[in-house]
Amino acid sequence: MPSADESHGVNKVLDNICKLSPDLLAEACQHILTYLQGHTRGVDSAEMSDVFQKAGVSLEHDALQNMLRYLLLTFRSAGQRNLSGDDLVSRLEESSNKWPKASLQVLHKLWSEHGASVHAQQEVHSMLSISQLVDMQWKLGMAVSSDTCRSLNSPYVSLLLKIVEPSGQITHRSFEMTIPQFQNFHKQFKEMAAVMETV
Repeated sequence: MPSADESHGVNKVLDNICKLSPDLLAEACQHILTYLQGHTRGVDSAEMSDVFQKAGVSLEHDALQNMLRYLLLTFRSAGQRNLSGDDLVSRLEESSNKWPKASLQVLHKLWSEHGASVHAQQEVHSMLSISQLVDMQWKLGMAVSSDTCRSLNSPYVSLLLKIVEPSGQITHRSFEMTIPQFQNFHKQFKEMAAVMETV
C-alpha cells in the first residue's frame, strides 16, 4: 500500500490529468506510446509543454514531468504484464476513484490499439538487455615462473572490468592475456571505435 506522501503525489498527478481534454490526453499518451514502441528516443517534455500551453493548459514543469512519468510507468507496467485495455482500466479504477470516465476511455482505446506492440517491444528489449561496461583497469606484469617452468619471464596484461548488469547489480570481471592476445584485443577495440564513429 502506498504511503500517504505517495498517495498525495498520485492524487496531484490525477488532478492534473483531469485538467486535460480527452484530445490533449490522447496526444500526450500517443507520444509516450510511440516512445515505448521504440519509434522515438524519448518523450520531449518541452514539446508537450508547448502543446499544453497552446491548448490553454498551463502546468508547472515539475507537474508536467510527474504526469508524463506517471503515464509512462503506467503503460510500461501494463506492457510488462501484457494487460488488455479492460484490465488496464480496471486497475486504474481500483487505484483511485479520481479518474474521469473520458480519460479512462482514452487510455482504453489507445492501449487496445498499441498495447500489443508495446508488450512486444518490451519483450525484445528484455531479451536484448546486456551488461554495460562502466570501468576498465589494466596493469602490465611479468610472469617469472610457473608450476611447469622455472624461468618463464613472460609479460602479461591483467584486466579488471567493472560491469553493470541489466538488473542494476555491479559485478567485477578479471582476466589475464598474453601480449599478442592484448594486441589483438586492442585492435578489435579500435575497429569497434571506428565503426561507432560512423554511426
